Amino acid sequence: MIYELRTYTLRPGAVALYEERFAEGLPAREKYSKLGAFWHTEIGPLNQVIHVWPYDDVKQREEVRAAAAKDTSGKWPPKGDDVLLNMESAILIPAPFMRPLGAPQELGGVYEMRIYTYQTGAMPRVLALWAERIAARERHSPLAACWYSEVGGLNRFYHVWPYKDLGSRDRLRAEAMKEPTWPPPTREWLVSQENKMLVPAAFSPLR
Repeated sequence: MIYELRTYTLRPGAVALYEERFAEGLPAREKYSKLGAFWHTEIGPLNQVIHVWPYDDVKQREEVRAAAAKDTSGKWPPKGDDVLLNMESAILIPAPFMRPLGAPQELGGVYEMRIYTYQTGAMPRVLALWAERIAARERHSPLAACWYSEVGGLNRFYHVWPYKDLGSRDRLRAEAMKEPTWPPPTREWLVSQENKMLVPAAFSPLR
């Protein structure tokens, strides 16, 4: 399985309008494949929407996107010429311990997406260390998604954590840091770290 993560930067004030258009067109798009998640940024780079699409493989992605582009409903893709400033896409591989996206899940009101860039060649060791230790972290809150990049910015490791609210995030992260096996010892290979606080759209399967 692969996941496509699409990040769109919008004009200031346009997020609600774009989400409305996306929601209207989504039934037409989901005739071809299902949405995995949809968020907008609340803290971090503002005026972004992020949508995630699961596919069996690259071939299915190409076939689905080609079919959706020919949809005759007139509702897909949603109108964006007047609000879109930038569009980025990344093809991601799920970590072996990630639970698949697709089925609706009620996990939290805010999501933290953390993006770590590692040195070239370090990803297999990072994945192995996380696999050994993720159970300790999930005693405090669930892991919603975890991927590493295949196409797009390379050597990137994405992990997404749901929380009830920002206060719960601070409390649960502090509790998790008391675990003797958390976090995994991968700092020696880290190049950079960033994060985004995300709010799920009402139509997002992951919310």
